[in-house]
Amino acid sequence: QLQLVESGGGLVQPGGTLKLSCTASGFTLDFYAIAWFRQAPGQEREGISCISSTSESTKYADSVKGRFTISRDDAKNTAYLQMNSLKPEDTAVYYCAADLRPPDDCNYYGMDYWGKGTLVTVSS
Repeated sequence: QLQLVESGGGLVQPGGTLKLSCTASGFTLDFYAIAWFRQAPGQEREGISCISSTSESTKYADSVKGRFTISRDDAKNTAYLQMNSLKPEDTAVYYCAADLRPPDDCNYYGMDYWGKGTLVTVSS
């Protein structure tokens, strides 16, 4: 079965850190760009970060730039989202997704595979 599984979510205080993981099973991530999305209650899902298959290209939404870092370890078939300086407005369900793109490209549309999400709650 081809799937992505997110982990690492939880409850954290404002200013805290979390590291999300996105692990693929049934296929290898080597040639896939990876994107992270989030959906807060009552809001549309938004793309917040992506990384190309070569790791040469990364993108960040303005809302997370300077606080979140995307990375990948193809040997572990896993991508990561390091989240620092978390704010209450970062509370959301976080999803990872993968798609085949040119080696140095990543974006937030046309995703081939999606995970089911992991909940991040930032609250004191």
